[in-house]
Amino acid sequence: MPHHPVLPEKRRFARTLRHEPTETEDKLRHELRGRKLDRIKFRRQVPIGRFIADFLCAEAMLIVEIDGSQHADSVHDRERSAELKLRGFRVLRFWNDDVLRELDSVCDTIIAYVRDTSLQPWR
Repeated sequence: MPHHPVLPEKRRFARTLRHEPTETEDKLRHELRGRKLDRIKFRRQVPIGRFIADFLCAEAMLIVEIDGSQHADSVHDRERSAELKLRGFRVLRFWNDDVLRELDSVCDTIIAYVRDTSLQPWR
């Protein structure tokens, strides 16, 4: 993964987010930690430029975001995804409800996107 300069305050904020995960982030983190999901390495709350990715698989250049209702039709999220795409990342987004109710499907989708880098996120 190419190195992108990160401001010190962005690093501190990412550290805070790692220590205070949402219920949904914590649930998915449990599945992704320690290469538990199909031996894939993920990092969480990773600063990338001016943004912080919920989960990152650097090997596949895949960012996994967990979104609540405040993200519905968000201009900021579209701009964020566009900028991250310009940096070479794919941004895979799931709603909180998806993670809480369909965790196995979410994990299967993540595995598919890591294993097939030609797949492009749908939203």
